[in-house]
Amino acid sequence: MQNYLTIDVEDYFHVSAFADIISSNNWDLMEQRVHINTKSILQLLKKYEVRATFFVLGWIADKHPQVVKDIVKDGHEIGCHSYWHRPVFELTPQEFREDTLRAKSILESICGKRIASYRAPSYSITRKSLWALDILKEAGFKIDSSIFPIIHDMYGIPESPRFGYTLPGNGLYEFPITTMMLWGKNIPVGGGGYFRLFPYWFTKFALRRVNNTEKQPFVFYLHPWEIDCNQPRFNKARLFSKFRHYNNLGKTRDRFERLLNDFEFVPLPSNGT
Repeated sequence: MQNYLTIDVEDYFHVSAFADIISSNNWDLMEQRVHINTKSILQLLKKYEVRATFFVLGWIADKHPQVVKDIVKDGHEIGCHSYWHRPVFELTPQEFREDTLRAKSILESICGKRIASYRAPSYSITRKSLWALDILKEAGFKIDSSIFPIIHDMYGIPESPRFGYTLPGNGLYEFPITTMMLWGKNIPVGGGGYFRLFPYWFTKFALRRVNNTEKQPFVFYLHPWEIDCNQPRFNKARLFSKFRHYNNLGKTRDRFERLLNDFEFVPLPSNGT
């Protein structure tokens, strides 16, 4: 079964876990590592002949347009990941519209084609920011991948569908990150920090069950910084934030390569399914 591979292109200092200690005003002063790590991801995908959807931060596209060009050159799809990586529920509708259109415009100018896919920073389209979906529709997006059907301290709508669906009254097609139903709860098994937290055998078991038992493709995500053991460390960050960010960084590249070998992947379809 063909599954959906997505890469959220942001640097290690963009993550929400460090937003309380790193101001966006200082991003230009940080060591930039996204080009190195994205190149490593692209090399792995080329090795296994896999294409993916790369949700690129507008700030990255602005500062490092070659990163976007390299992704496109290798035949991958480009999606929008906002400009400033601010949670949607912290923005007004007008701020969200301006941020989204700015990022979309930059990406389209580099790619030379329409950007149809969107993913919110930190999956921050929640019950209190559902208004953002109508703005995405107005902006010309066809698919969204921002609603995570789990319970989480920051994001998630646990009762939302676990697999792809058309958003009622809107028409956008939603691709939620994959979960496994276990003891009546949705367990996040579709990538990111959960990929680093769980042993690989468990991730493989869960994703195989989604494919073989539920007969559904899964949506997987990863950040380029998650394969980077040598990134600068923020020792002043909160203990839990450091755990979320640094846990098992040294194992991610090997696990990702095993994932590419064990499953088949394609990009998200640009017009839904």
